[in-house]
Amino acid sequence: MQSDKRTRAAVVGGGPAGLMASEVLARGGAEVTVYDTMPSVGRKFLLAGRGGLNLTHSESLEQFLTRYGEAQSDLRAAIEAFPPDALRAWAEALGQETFVGSSGRVFPRAMKASPLLRAWLEKLRQLGVSFRTRHRWLGWDGDGLIFENNEGRTVQPVDVTVLALGGASWPRLGSDGAWSGYLQQKGIDLSTLKPSNCGFIADWSDVFAERFAGEALKGVALAFGGRSLRGEVTITRRGLEGGGIYALSAPLREAIASTGEATLIIDLRPDVEDATLARKLSAPRGKQSLSTWLRKAAGFSPPAIGLLQEAAMAGKMRLSEMSSGELALLAKGVPVRLIAPARIERAISSAGGIPFAELDQNLMLRKMPGVFAAGEMLDWEAPTGGYLLQACFATGAIAGHGALDWRRTGKT
Repeated sequence: MQSDKRTRAAVVGGGPAGLMASEVLARGGAEVTVYDTMPSVGRKFLLAGRGGLNLTHSESLEQFLTRYGEAQSDLRAAIEAFPPDALRAWAEALGQETFVGSSGRVFPRAMKASPLLRAWLEKLRQLGVSFRTRHRWLGWDGDGLIFENNEGRTVQPVDVTVLALGGASWPRLGSDGAWSGYLQQKGIDLSTLKPSNCGFIADWSDVFAERFAGEALKGVALAFGGRSLRGEVTITRRGLEGGGIYALSAPLREAIASTGEATLIIDLRPDVEDATLARKLSAPRGKQSLSTWLRKAAGFSPPAIGLLQEAAMAGKMRLSEMSSGELALLAKGVPVRLIAPARIERAISSAGGIPFAELDQNLMLRKMPGVFAAGEMLDWEAPTGGYLLQACFATGAIAGHGALDWRRTGKT
């Protein structure tokens, strides 16, 4: 450090990236205060664990890094410095044993986020980290940070700052993207915040939307832009939601931004060959209704049959007049016209934010010495499956170490 005086470190944002940065800073001897606009920290982290906290993934590191697409080269150093195995060891040091699920995803044995978060916060308090909740960050006043709370505005002098304010998804949990304006005032060029891991709006008929909203298409394959994957999607009144389509959200979003629409292809029976399906659909219908016949002959669920009817109508056709071969061809590649991504407020995560060109190798803003950034406010995106949290933890650790190193070098 520059002197015997402890470094005053402010971490703005109490999500995984901010809390990891605060832990690194505290272990390095800094006097750390975490500020968060919500009444308690880790709100979005708790939401992420509502259905089972997927911390990371067990696949090889090289395969893991490919999940970040164009940002993999920017995130490589951070994730190599704090890889999935390190994250698992860290969790287990907090008394939270982890395990690998059948899909390769890594979960804490308790499955929930709350036990891990409680243990983590207790450890941080033992390290001397202070927490100031209900403090909304409003930018800078000279070298100090401006915060607003129930008692008004205050300016907090600091030596180093780590910004970990999240993106713009789920703003009711604190990550509303308001930070972008304060950084732009300082001359930081930002990429537009966009929804990621999101649902999409489809051009449904009113009849289909009314009948099948809330129903799931299970065991289907989805394809777009040369990519194909298995998954499950849920039909909503306005479009599609679910893990299957979330994994394709980036190319779908960009195609819609470019051309105004994107056509998703859904294979309703990916385990059945075209010829086999056509043979099944050659079975006599007799007096059965069309829906009953499709269900019994080929195993289509009611929402799958509804989607077939919707696609036939869009093509000005009638299912009842199609040959077995035509029906099989349609079922193996149902086109769904998507016209917009769902609102960013409902997305699991967001893309855009601070470009890596604005940051040095330690995630310090080049135009603002002593100010570091981490987590989802950086310009990267990844599918669900543990990749989102891993990058948040890893960039938080890098930013924390970077802040300590910056102070130790004597730079001001």
